[in-house]
Amino acid sequence: MKGKTLVITGGTSGIGEIAAEQLAQMGARIVLIARDKSRGEATLTRLLERAPGLVHSVHYADLARISEMKRVAAEIAHKEPRIDVLINNAGAMFASRRLTEDGLEYTFALNHMAYFVITEVLRERLLDSAPARIVNTASAAHQGARLDFGDLQSVKSFGGMKAYGRSKLCNILFTRELARRLHGTGVTANCLHPGFVATRFGDESGGLISRFVGLGKLFAISSKQGAETIIYLASSAAVTETTGEYFYKCRPITPSHAARDDRDALLLWERSAGLAGLMV
Repeated sequence: MKGKTLVITGGTSGIGEIAAEQLAQMGARIVLIARDKSRGEATLTRLLERAPGLVHSVHYADLARISEMKRVAAEIAHKEPRIDVLINNAGAMFASRRLTEDGLEYTFALNHMAYFVITEVLRERLLDSAPARIVNTASAAHQGARLDFGDLQSVKSFGGMKAYGRSKLCNILFTRELARRLHGTGVTANCLHPGFVATRFGDESGGLISRFVGLGKLFAISSKQGAETIIYLASSAAVTETTGEYFYKCRPITPSHAARDDRDALLLWERSAGLAGLMV
């Protein structure tokens, strides 16, 4: 990873932070996209301590807002002459239905639309930097999920776990269509299930979700273990030409039938572009 520039969302805690630190120690210069300034500065300090000599940086944005997704990605595209790896890792789960200022359900906005918009705004920089990689953190929570294109914002029915599972299905479908569109460009796109990890994830969800996640952490793997597949997909020579796959424990596995639906992948892409106001 020496000499490479890596952009990561969700890199100030949990598996994202571990991945950022280890990839920095491997020689990558890290560009963080963070929401919380105190955590952002703390992570930046640790990166500079553990990988001195590299000009790591942090940009701040609320990734639940489309205008902020566009702004921060445009700032990075303007500042960085090349981007070798983009890791979309930020995500959350919410106990009750909330809407963003764009009228989007929060889980859908943060867990899917942020991946879509940031990737699209950085696409030209990634293409110019080829060979380059895009790594999207999905989850086994997609199993059993189905997309209702007549109700992407969960107006008819909402459940925290249900909305989260749908958003992770979106991650896999997005990766699938992205890989198809990038075929032959030298830019690959893969996604992964990190495993059930003991991190801050779910702590602020509220209600029964926070209790359920808290109990589940008693049986969870460590953040270091959860970060292994992210690091592998971002750095391993073994996956230089691999694209459009879903990984678990550093190996490609088969996602659900719904996650392999190319028609849904295309329709999700078109709907997402419309919601974001992007011509792609």
